[in-house]
Amino acid sequence: MVEKRLEWARWAEVIAGVAVLGMAAWWLRSSYGLSRIPGWAGLALGAVLIWIGIQRLRFGAQRGGLGVVQLDERRLTYMGPLTGGMIDLDDLARLDFDGTGRPPHWVLTGRNGTLLAIPINAEGGERLFDAFSALPGLSSARLSGIVMKKERQRVLIWKE
Repeated sequence: MVEKRLEWARWAEVIAGVAVLGMAAWWLRSSYGLSRIPGWAGLALGAVLIWIGIQRLRFGAQRGGLGVVQLDERRLTYMGPLTGGMIDLDDLARLDFDGTGRPPHWVLTGRNGTLLAIPINAEGGERLFDAFSALPGLSSARLSGIVMKKERQRVLIWKE
């Protein structure tokens, strides 16, 4: 039961976007003149919600791997059966995607040389989308695109 509820939660932004689009379309259909402006704004908002939701779904498509990811106040912690560690996102110097691993890994490098490798299918890995999207100059489309391409080499995604 809990697993199904969590699965639906992954679709929340897409569902909200469709609902906003529907209400905006109704508003546009039943209003005239300047009162249609909120309807146009609603269409834009609904489209943005759907786009962001799809990016998140693409990023977090892999699940069921080993280890757990936690994110608390910009401190990222990975606890795995063989490795683990923590890194503050403010101390992050480099982010790589290592597609040579099985499963592929996110490799985070701190300013002091600390390395943290997190499998893309680790439990709670969807939290990384927001954490990585907050890095300056890194787009959410690039993040989800790299996961969907399934690169088979190590790729630099972001560098300080």
